[in-house]
Amino acid sequence: MSTRYPHPDFNQLPEDIRERILQIQEKTGFIPTVFLAFARRPAEWRAFFAYHDALMLREQSSLTKGEREMIVTATSAASQCLYCVVAHGAILRIHEKDALIADQLAVNYRKAPITPRQRAMLDFAMKVRERSHEIEDADFEHLHGHGFDDEDIWDIAAITAFFGLSNRMASFAGMQPNPEFFLMGRIPRK
Repeated sequence: MSTRYPHPDFNQLPEDIRERILQIQEKTGFIPTVFLAFARRPAEWRAFFAYHDALMLREQSSLTKGEREMIVTATSAASQCLYCVVAHGAILRIHEKDALIADQLAVNYRKAPITPRQRAMLDFAMKVRERSHEIEDADFEHLHGHGFDDEDIWDIAAITAFFGLSNRMASFAGMQPNPEFFLMGRIPRK
């Protein structure tokens, strides 16, 4: 896989990072590129994945895992981040048990077969991505009308902002999605 920065020697990585990467490999059957790419700077790796996990694994939220991945997929598509669209699109397909949803969201989330609540969530995420300086109380009121509370709204914004960073890092570094991601959630696992 092509990247502008060579991946560090796995055996030279700090033990905590090696252990986490091996856990991911055991779960998925491969090592996602992003884990190796960020490992070149261990302190940043730890901070990046700690914040990733705090956002994407947060349990005190009405956002489902699939909805979190919808945010990542739609906003990453708007940022033209191939790595994040492909990798998180795969995770989205798995969570939603829908082989088509990631492609539909990436091309045009407004035409995807999602609920009005999810559409409102993605409209807000796109506004955060593109025009966060224009967020106003009416945006909160609209989301409240769809059942989101203020903490859910924070989650939508934080996921959008975090993956804005991730999109830019993946794109500038030339991170390529692992081939395995392209088929995940499209065909039944053996």
